Amino acid sequence: MLKYSVCIDAVFMGCSFTEAMKAVKEAGYPAIEFWTWWDKDMDAIARAQDRLELDVAAFCTKFVNPGDLSQQTDYLHGLKESIAVAKRLSCKTLIAQAGWEFDSFSKEITRKAHRAAFLDTMRRAADLAEKAQMTLVIEPLNNLVNHPGYHLSTSEDAFDVIDRIGSSCVKVLFDIYHQQITEGNLLMNITENVDKIGHFHAAGNPGRNEITKGEINYTHVFECISGLGYDGYVGLEYMPEDEPVAGLVEARRKILV
Repeated sequence: MLKYSVCIDAVFMGCSFTEAMKAVKEAGYPAIEFWTWWDKDMDAIARAQDRLELDVAAFCTKFVNPGDLSQQTDYLHGLKESIAVAKRLSCKTLIAQAGWEFDSFSKEITRKAHRAAFLDTMRRAADLAEKAQMTLVIEPLNNLVNHPGYHLSTSEDAFDVIDRIGSSCVKVLFDIYHQQITEGNLLMNITENVDKIGHFHAAGNPGRNEITKGEINYTHVFECISGLGYDGYVGLEYMPEDEPVAGLVEARRKILV
């Protein structure tokens, strides 16, 4: 069976974080993940984690543009801070973004220069991840619906970035929802590159709602991933239309493998 985590910042948006952790446990899930750590009470989260015996699958590094060399020191400092928090929570995976090009363009940084700076920053970040024995996962996002101007959208480009960085500690976060919008062809892209994938995200499409809704046959996709021997987490990162706990229970009953 695959390992699943629930993204609290998405599924329980606006709710008490620690109460959401309890709800995740009661819904039968072994792990949580979230987006930002710097705006949360990490002491309370650590206590709740111990009490509920929940794993923390992943969370984001600080949001600094890695495509801007003038911010590289800030980016790496934010990564060090994130690693320290991850170690406190026994979390082995951190999520990295590729940056937004409108931030770069406003400083007259071309796309080519953004990419060069991004690769340089990620190679330096890889050194930090290796020393900490952690995995950094870079997430491509769709430009068509949710994230116009984002630097990295296709899985092919993301896998090429991983090859160019050249570290076993840096992989792709393959968001099934985003890649369905960007390119489709999910199973082949996953199958041919599973060794470069360190984390998955899942949401229904269209709408980014429950995985029980929409055009993606998630049971079939999860069966494929499981059959490939993938042993990382699949994060449920969606904005529910219905009551969150009921949706999580329904997903366990109808979809998860």
